Amino acid sequence: MTRRPDDNQIGRRAYSTFADRYDAAAPTKPHNALYERPASLALLGDVTGLDVVDAGCGSGICSQKLARAGAKVRAFDITPEMLELARKRCAGLDVEFHEGDLAKPLDWLAIASIDAILCSLALDYVEDLKPVFTEFHRIARAGGRLVFSMGHPMRDWGDARARGNADYFATNRWGLHWGGFGEPNPYVESYRRPLQDILNGLADAGWRLDRFVEPLPVAEMAAVDPRHFAELNRSPAFICVRAIK
Repeated sequence: MTRRPDDNQIGRRAYSTFADRYDAAAPTKPHNALYERPASLALLGDVTGLDVVDAGCGSGICSQKLARAGAKVRAFDITPEMLELARKRCAGLDVEFHEGDLAKPLDWLAIASIDAILCSLALDYVEDLKPVFTEFHRIARAGGRLVFSMGHPMRDWGDARARGNADYFATNRWGLHWGGFGEPNPYVESYRRPLQDILNGLADAGWRLDRFVEPLPVAEMAAVDPRHFAELNRSPAFICVRAIK
C-alpha cells in the first residue's frame, strides 16, 4: 500500500470535519456516556490531587470530569478544532492543553512527572502502539497507572465491513461512515490489530497489566437506547485496560 505523508494523522483528518457535531453529541451519546466513559473512569479511580494526562483529549469531555474530580490535568490532542472546543469546555478549570500527536514523542512532558494517564478511544488512530506505550511509561511516575480504551478486536473481526479479506494477525486500516453525529455522516478511518499485539506491546514497554475489562453498559442505557443496550450486553464493542508502572 502506498503511504501518504499524513498517514499517521487519520484521526485529525476525520475529526476536523465534524468537531462541532462530535462535541454536541458525545457528552450524552450512549456508547460514550453510558458505556465506554464510565468503564474507563472507574478503572482510573480517584484522581484527587494527582497529575493526570488526558491523551487524545478530543473536545475535553474527560478533561473536564478529571479536573472537577480534583486532578491537575495536562491534556493534548492532534486536532486543533477539538482543542479549541476543549479549551472552551474547561475554561476556569486546572487543565493545560497542548497540540500533540500520540505517534510522536511527548517532549513537553518530563520523565516521571505524571501520576496517571487516560487515553480514551484514541489509540485506534495510531498504527504502531509500542512507541506510544513506551512514551507513556517514560512520563509516568513509579506506581503510576495507565488506563486506555480501544475498539474490541473480535467485535471488528466479526464485522464483514472491517474484515473483508484482511488477516486478523495483521494491523489493518479501514474506514466507515459513522452515524449518530448528524449529516453528512463523517468518514472515519482507524487501525485494527490482534489483541496479542495490544497486550504484548504494553508489556514490552514495561507496563504491568493490572485489569482488563470488556465493559457492560450502565443500567440507564436500557431506557435511552434499548437496542444497543441489549446488543452490548451480549457482545462488547470496546476493551478497557489498566496497567501499572
